[in-house]
Amino acid sequence: MTDRLVLGSAPDSWGVWFPEDEHQTPWNRFLDELAEAGYEWLELGPYGYLPTDPDRLADEVGRRGLKVSGGTVFGALHRPDAWDDTLAVVRRVAGLTAAVGARHLVFIPPMYRDEKTGAFTEPPTLDADGWASLHRGADELGKILLNDYDIRLCLHSHADSHVQTQPEIERFLDGTDPEYVSLCLDTGHVAYGGGDAVDLIRRYSERVGYVHIKQMDPGVLRQVAEEKLSFGEAVKRGVCVEPPAGEPAPAAVIDALNEVDARVFVIVEQDLYPCAPEVPLPIAARTREYLNSCGLGARHQKA
Repeated sequence: MTDRLVLGSAPDSWGVWFPEDEHQTPWNRFLDELAEAGYEWLELGPYGYLPTDPDRLADEVGRRGLKVSGGTVFGALHRPDAWDDTLAVVRRVAGLTAAVGARHLVFIPPMYRDEKTGAFTEPPTLDADGWASLHRGADELGKILLNDYDIRLCLHSHADSHVQTQPEIERFLDGTDPEYVSLCLDTGHVAYGGGDAVDLIRRYSERVGYVHIKQMDPGVLRQVAEEKLSFGEAVKRGVCVEPPAGEPAPAAVIDALNEVDARVFVIVEQDLYPCAPEVPLPIAARTREYLNSCGLGARHQKA
């Protein structure tokens, strides 16, 4: 095991996609079960799911022996008219993230298909102006986060978003400033988009600031391609699977990450929305045990 790779989990692994939703695990149960499953680090998930008062959040996390690896925020950097609203939301989340001692902000671009209905809300590809706005917005936001909050911007490549395929991920990285912008490399979403997470880690190691580790079922991925499914429908069909099943192989990802010359948070995410309340805990515990067996994460890791 290596202290440079730090294992954690996130509300997503408990079926949480929204700040509030009747199908989701209550936040206090999530925190209790996260600690019970043997994790010490967590990502905050959608703003408003966990308490947003910094003192209360610090107390709820700390008394369970947990620490925060990063915050999570959604925004549309490819739309110049959305900049003010996006920045206001990012500042709220960054303030909370910094207050609980975390130094990474996972930025998730909007999906071009509705999460629940699958309806298209935008064209699936960006034009040249859209890419220019995305690059410019990411650089500016990364600079603000670093200068004002000492937080690193990590853009999350995501299924059904404009940064999904490997060529799109590479175009994003090649067009942004490494000083201000990193990648949250989600191994499952890379596979969903037909990419190679190990190749990205090895060729862009200096840009991999944060990792979401997950696996996709190749059978469901074939259904996605053949039936043109939305990501929401793919999740309902069980596209995200428990390791060691699915793609990419976690051991290969961990081997590649061991070559990165930096400390990297590796956060488990198995999209389970919606799921029954009793489903996440045993999966989370088995996942931690499996990843431990691959050399990732000790139960007690230094802050």
